[in-house]
Amino acid sequence: MATPRFDIIGQAISDASRTRMLCELMEGRAFTNKELAAAAGITAQTATAHLRLLQDAGLVLAERRGRCVYHRLAGPEVAQALESLAAIAPRDSLYRAQRRKAGGLAEVRSCYDHLAGPLAVAMTQALLARGALHEENGGFVAVAGPVWAALGVTLPERLGRTPFARPCLDWTERKLHIAGPMGRQILSHALTAGWLCRPTSGPQRGRGLEVTGPGKRALQDLLGIGGAVSAVCAAHPREDA
Repeated sequence: MATPRFDIIGQAISDASRTRMLCELMEGRAFTNKELAAAAGITAQTATAHLRLLQDAGLVLAERRGRCVYHRLAGPEVAQALESLAAIAPRDSLYRAQRRKAGGLAEVRSCYDHLAGPLAVAMTQALLARGALHEENGGFVAVAGPVWAALGVTLPERLGRTPFARPCLDWTERKLHIAGPMGRQILSHALTAGWLCRPTSGPQRGRGLEVTGPGKRALQDLLGIGGAVSAVCAAHPREDA
């Protein structure tokens, strides 16, 4: 059996500039070389060399669209690995770098394609407490019920090779939230239903999310997490809330 090349991954994420670029890509969008260079505080030429190393390590993909080349994370499994590493990283290094990057969005944010932060953890804990979700063999298994349709989730008829509800260790809470296809459906529905919105300016722009008035009511009615939602909204109030 081949030994995983952790040394290659370790080398790829060992540089602070590459870490900052990876944190930027955790938003789930694709960015140009110049955008990532600005995020890392380095020149475009230096960013090119860093991105090439990240591509060689299988962490980042590059794709040309017209005259521009865009870079994105290689997949959700990379985002999950980075989120887990951030959760165990010393608080005086990657943790602080993530906090600076997060600014005020640590309370409610997206982690690549799913919801993260205290709100995501509260939702996960509520689903576990209500028996709609349970842990099995290190993963999450959903129990059929009306709550899933209300959350915008369509449960698969049969389990596939890829876990439908994958646990993801939250880097600020050190607890699990829901990732995988289920997490993606929940976030998509919350945005479409107007429960959450993405700020267009300010420090929360990007991965940051805001809870709307309808979102507060829906999450309280469905999961009984009004206290957690109120705490998030108190940290980041909306004028229309």
